[in-house]
Amino acid sequence: MEKVKINQERLVQVSVMGEVHAPHSRGGQPYGVGHDGVARVLPGTGGITYNIRVGDSALGWAADHVEPGVTVLNPNEEENNSLNILACVGNEAKVASGDAKGKVGVVTGKHGGSEHILVDFPPEALEALVHGDKILIRAWGRGMEIEGFPEVKTLNLSPQLFEAMGLQGDPHTGVLTVPVAAIVPGELMGSGVGASSERGDYDIMTNDREALAEQGLEGLRLGDIVAIKDHDNSFGRNWRKGAMSIGIVVHSDCFGAGHGPGVTTLLTSATGKIVPQLDKGANIAHYLKCGTLREGI
Repeated sequence: MEKVKINQERLVQVSVMGEVHAPHSRGGQPYGVGHDGVARVLPGTGGITYNIRVGDSALGWAADHVEPGVTVLNPNEEENNSLNILACVGNEAKVASGDAKGKVGVVTGKHGGSEHILVDFPPEALEALVHGDKILIRAWGRGMEIEGFPEVKTLNLSPQLFEAMGLQGDPHTGVLTVPVAAIVPGELMGSGVGASSERGDYDIMTNDREALAEQGLEGLRLGDIVAIKDHDNSFGRNWRKGAMSIGIVVHSDCFGAGHGPGVTTLLTSATGKIVPQLDKGANIAHYLKCGTLREGI
């Protein structure tokens, strides 16, 4: 095997912008009814999450779809579409207004629903940020192709993260080897199946804790790179026997039926030309020295 290359010199870098988005509650109803029939009032999406970052556990929080770091959304619908499509995991994000102006972070994922971007910033920036602060992202990665691997498609993946992962493959067979923290059976994928794989995420269903234990998924962390078996994300999220997709865990567990930690797709092969290799260090916090690793944890 040898280290693989991309068409990096031909990829366009372009600005997209959003702002720190406040937590929101649809319809003002405080209760969320879980798969177990219990109504709960819990923190969820949006805002600045001070004590949960990539590298932390994706399970067990008293929360529902909680997002690590900072939630970024553009209030203009068309501009928000561009933000969510063009920004890629690993891109640089810079605060462009307010007391934290000039602080630099990194895009760590995308979340569906209201369609927004997740960004990790160092603790001093989190303390200075407020809702409405502008975040400028240098979007870079769309149009990426892996040289010699035509049956592997990239989605939402930046050159920064690609380089940090140091992927290797066999150009003679077209098979790419990808380190992953866990391998997820396709039948565990729930909310988001069938939607676009070019933005947002879809969820690993975690309501059945015995199934999680059987698959060795109890230690899932935010920022983990994971493989999803028998799922083709080439043109939407689709079950296809023998296919393989690679994604990043972007938000926490949740109580709703059909939901769980969200995964934003990074790579996919409809023909199974991706081989996952288990590596517990396969996490964006390790690759890009962000999240909990900023403090050396």
